[in-house]
Amino acid sequence: MKQHLKWVLAVLVLFALGGAVALLGAWRFLETPMDPSSNSTAIFTIETGESLRSVASRLDRDGFVRWGEGFRLYGRLRKIPLQAGEFALSKAMSPREIMQELAYGQPILYRLHFAEGLTMREVALAVNATGLTSAERFLAACRDREYLRRQGINATDAEGYLFPETYFFPRIPGQDPYPILHALLERFRQNTAGLPQNRSPDDLHRTLILASLVEKETAIPAERSLVAGVYANRLQHGMLLQCDPTIIYGLGENFDGNLKKSHLQDGSNPYNTYVHPGLPPGPICSPGKEALEAASQPDEHEYLYFVARPDGSHHFSRTLREHTNAVIKYQRRGRAFPTPDSSDETPP
Repeated sequence: MKQHLKWVLAVLVLFALGGAVALLGAWRFLETPMDPSSNSTAIFTIETGESLRSVASRLDRDGFVRWGEGFRLYGRLRKIPLQAGEFALSKAMSPREIMQELAYGQPILYRLHFAEGLTMREVALAVNATGLTSAERFLAACRDREYLRRQGINATDAEGYLFPETYFFPRIPGQDPYPILHALLERFRQNTAGLPQNRSPDDLHRTLILASLVEKETAIPAERSLVAGVYANRLQHGMLLQCDPTIIYGLGENFDGNLKKSHLQDGSNPYNTYVHPGLPPGPICSPGKEALEAASQPDEHEYLYFVARPDGSHHFSRTLREHTNAVIKYQRRGRAFPTPDSSDETPP
């Protein structure tokens, strides 16, 4: 009996020693990097839906861990979910640190920034520059009317609704443009939620059109509500808006930088506000929050004209005579209103 007990104890000791050795080996594996002296990083990408086995195998193949199967077993025992995305890994990282990074770290983000006043096509070029998707794919998404309808936008495209801001995106599988578009539209909704016109999509759309004109006409914050008030007054009096940027927008890529008299007289351009009354058919750029607020609540005044000064500010006039004198004084045609013809007289 005593001999049997000795054998049992011996076996238990061996198992204990074996377990201790195994635990020590596992600990050494998890805590030992492939190259502690490495000071370089490489991008490691996990695709959406990729298995832990596949990730572990590629880590082994790429030289980030010594034993891919051990990495897989560790992740499986700990029930650690890996993220999809791009991650900056180093061979100076231990397998445990790599697992933490892939499960809970921040994927590499790509910066998208565009300023106020850009057109949809210009925003698409900014998106293209990030490498996240192509300009063509992004524009196609912006023209997806069914998608826009689900977003509460009753328009032919997303022109004007792409809110100017700085965004950060992880690499998107398949260069899908919709997550980017959704983020831009969501930021637009956040910044227009407090506007009175937000209760009606059509009212908000008209406000957006006016805001895009304001954005293009002045970059001076103090002038935005004044410019919005001028356009509101002209609309109220049934006057043509005569806004140069709308014509330029309608010309698109055909505009060579020289606005000609023939452009002002071209009735085939639906955005020609020298010929067509009322607001143009749609926004002509993506306005910022200040322009949206100005268009939402234009200043109440009697100004009907404005002309640019050499410093970029504007002189506002109540009458045609005053405006004409201002044009002569500042030696400008008047960005918004060149010397009008007989159809553009100051209302009584």
